[in-house]
Amino acid sequence: MKNLDVMIKGPGPGRESAVRSFNNLGFKIGNIVDVTPIPHNGCRPPKKRRV
Repeated sequence: MKNLDVMIKGPGPGRESAVRSFNNLGFKIGNIVDVTPIPHNGCRPPKKRRV
């Protein structure tokens, strides 16, 4: 098993370094897919505080 398909989820500093480390170990990377969940509308924010 030397060929990889990489699925990356979420932001952060380790995204590119993880792919580079697989490449340095001798794996061949076929596809890199970003599967970060993106909300279509999201939850309703809390109401504003009145003082």
